[in-house]
Amino acid sequence: MMAHFDLFRHDHDTQDFAAGTVIFSAGTPGNLLYIIQTGEVEIQFQGQPLSILGEGEALGEMAVIEPGSPRSATAIAKTDCRLVVIDQKRFTFLIQQNPYFAIEIMKTLAERLSRTNQKLEAQG
Repeated sequence: MMAHFDLFRHDHDTQDFAAGTVIFSAGTPGNLLYIIQTGEVEIQFQGQPLSILGEGEALGEMAVIEPGSPRSATAIAKTDCRLVVIDQKRFTFLIQQNPYFAIEIMKTLAERLSRTNQKLEAQG
């Protein structure tokens, strides 16, 4: 069960993406974390659908943990969506002010790594 970040439900630092828009592509350097405020985002790994994320879920979290590192997956707006945009500075502030946020991000990372490994093993 993925973490839901309800504290961003009414956040105003958002960006809108139309259905079908690529939010970020695998291999490109990243520096932003996104929380889905409305809509759905499809995550693709090696060109294959990996998961569909919905309201309150995070994507791109590695980019604020390791800024500039290449994105490991591609994120595409499945529906029209509004995403809360979190840069490195805000991420650092959030984890200082709300340790629970940091724990939920770690849980999200662990769940995604496990799911990706299972998918790779199944392809093996």
